[in-house]
Amino acid sequence: MRSVIEVHNLRKEFGKTTAVDGISFSVEEGTITGLLGPNGAGKTTTIQMLLDIITPTSGEIQILGMPLHSHREEILGQINFSSPYVSLPLNLKVRENLLTFARLYGVKNPKQKIEELAGFFEITDLLPKMTATLSTGQITRVNLTKALLNDPRLLLLDEPTSSLDPDIADKTRKFLKHIQKERGITILYTSHNMAEIEELCERIIFLQKGRIVDDGTPEEIIKKYGRKDLNEVFLDIARS
Repeated sequence: MRSVIEVHNLRKEFGKTTAVDGISFSVEEGTITGLLGPNGAGKTTTIQMLLDIITPTSGEIQILGMPLHSHREEILGQINFSSPYVSLPLNLKVRENLLTFARLYGVKNPKQKIEELAGFFEITDLLPKMTATLSTGQITRVNLTKALLNDPRLLLLDEPTSSLDPDIADKTRKFLKHIQKERGITILYTSHNMAEIEELCERIIFLQKGRIVDDGTPEEIIKKYGRKDLNEVFLDIARS
């Protein structure tokens, strides 16, 4: 299996603070990999560097076999991102927001694609509403819809189900597993819900204070720490 993401000695400093401290890892094609760690561990900073939102202090990033710094446009056209902490323009209707992004992504038959995804995420009734009127959970579902408009080869998800009710969260996890198997999509997934990580991820990478402190399958990591589940492992690492 080839690597979709390859990171070598990635480092990011903000003044005197080191948010990411020389990490190296790869993510194989068609897998769901969890990027875990307590608040401030460097997860979001790492994802922002993978999206070229912020520039690394040093290190190299390759995505889809290409260096990010020299193939930015080509790479970003084949990936997407969702986070409940990123807002869409609030002065547009939901349908207008999704159509705008669909056109930016060059989606064929954008209206049909929006209707299909809106039906799955149960936001069809939200399409004519102003984005500013939506609840946090509704915004999360709209963001997930946006992230799948261009059928990305790589999907970066930052706590995508944190604001969803249990029913929609369960449907979202099942849908992600389905598109992973059906389309071979690669997913890098952050969450503080360890049961969700155990259900979804074939591999997990633990960050603590900007460094990788463990890497393996959920089963391997649980066995290594002598714990009954990932939640207990997370507490061990966070408190170490």
